[in-house]
Amino acid sequence: MSRSARPSLRGVRTAERGEARLIHETKLRVRYSETDAQGIVNNANYLSYFEVGRVEWLRAAGLSYKELERQGYGFVVAEVSAFYKKPAFFDDELTLSTEIVESKRASFSFGYRLFRNGEVIATGSTRHACVELATGKPRRVPEELGARVFGGQP
Repeated sequence: MSRSARPSLRGVRTAERGEARLIHETKLRVRYSETDAQGIVNNANYLSYFEVGRVEWLRAAGLSYKELERQGYGFVVAEVSAFYKKPAFFDDELTLSTEIVESKRASFSFGYRLFRNGEVIATGSTRHACVELATGKPRRVPEELGARVFGGQP
C-alpha cells in the first residue's frame, strides 16, 4: 500500500468532554497484492490500514511509536472490529481518518473511518492494552500520550 502521510490534524469538539480531539487523515492507494481474485481488497488488509493510521496518528501528535517502545511501553491489540460497507478495489485512492475515541488508565481505543471519494466504505476500532515490554504486565498509558489524546500538550 502506498501512502502519503500529510499531517492533517483537525479539532472536533466532543460534547461529553468539551475538548478537541486529534483526527489524523492518511492517504492510501490500494496495491494489486492487497486484492483477491475478484479484484476486491481482502478483508484482512483493512487491519493493516488501521495500523498505518495508528502509527501516523502518533507521529502527527508528536509522538514516536519507536521511542515509546524504547521507553519500555508496548501496545497490544486487545480487541478489533471492522464493518465493511462497500468494497475497495485495486488502485483506489482511500483516505483513512483515525482518532482516539477512549482512553483509560492502562488502555486506549482508536476509531477509524475509511473513505473513497468522500464516501465511507468501512469503519472500525481497535482497543490497545498498554504493557511493560519486558514483562508483558499491564502498565499505565504514557503521560505524553494521555496528554495529547484530546489535543493538549504534555
